Amino acid sequence: MAAPAAAPRPSYRPGVAMLKRVLASVIAITAGSFAITVPAYAAPFQTTATNLNIRSDAYLSAAVVKVLAGPTSVEVDCQKSGDSVTVGSRTTTWWAHLPAHGGYATVAYIDTPGTKLPGVPDCPQDPPQTGDVTLADVQAMFGSRIANPSLVQTGLPSLNQAMRDANINTVYRKAAFLTTLVHESRLEYNIREIGDTRLYGGRGYIQLTGDFNYRPAGQWLGIDLINNPELARDIRYSAQIARWYWTVARNINPYADQLKMGRVNAAIGYPAGAEDQRRCDTFRTAIAYLSGQPAPAVNCSRTAKMSGDTTRLTRAQFDALAKVPGAPGTVG
Repeated sequence: MAAPAAAPRPSYRPGVAMLKRVLASVIAITAGSFAITVPAYAAPFQTTATNLNIRSDAYLSAAVVKVLAGPTSVEVDCQKSGDSVTVGSRTTTWWAHLPAHGGYATVAYIDTPGTKLPGVPDCPQDPPQTGDVTLADVQAMFGSRIANPSLVQTGLPSLNQAMRDANINTVYRKAAFLTTLVHESRLEYNIREIGDTRLYGGRGYIQLTGDFNYRPAGQWLGIDLINNPELARDIRYSAQIARWYWTVARNINPYADQLKMGRVNAAIGYPAGAEDQRRCDTFRTAIAYLSGQPAPAVNCSRTAKMSGDTTRLTRAQFDALAKVPGAPGTVG
């Protein structure tokens, strides 16, 4: 992150932190395909950065929803603890929610003497996550795509274990992973790609394809998938193969954290096309269900280099292809 240009630090006045009436009623601001609600009360503060990243959540891996020029005045309605940020001699884990901008800014770049904003309440806690996905959950998210509920139910214990093992434990990660699997296999652990007669054709949750995937997946699991490819759709291995692809063959969790569903799709390997938009739509629906609120803006796009079939790329090759230099002059 580039350091912000030096700016005069306005003198802090305790009275400024008092909650005030900013609107007589709630105003809905349309932002893309979702609405941002500005609460009736907020507290004014001053940012200290030239270009400040406003993120979808209080984490440095969260998607940047806006870059706010400044220093400028902002309204803060609540604050939450997240990733630690150090600016100069001050370190803070607190992030301010800026309702008018639809996201969070680190308190490190807000003019206040401490590490937490005075007079501002903590944000409500995120909806609790049990860590386990139920049949009712996937039916609510994916509807008719769950074509064989009893089979899906049978596979869920192994799938939930694989998700725990892969740290697929946040709303965005769960939504991206489950969206991918429901489009690949309808969440059926033993499915074989229809009409695919290839020895190493699509099998299982992730539709493992190609000897270049069967061999390393088998080595990672300690089984011989080359000579026994049908094991890829065995309930003992199907979910763990999906975990292997998500975290070993590729490193997909960070793309989910950043709401970059286009890169998730590219990492799965199929060429760009209409399927990308279908998966993005399903991703949004899954986020809304898991979080209990409309999904933030999702990046469905791919670069030209990632628009083709990437299945044969190694992880290092794909990471190099997907790497985008950080924008200069942005912080937070």
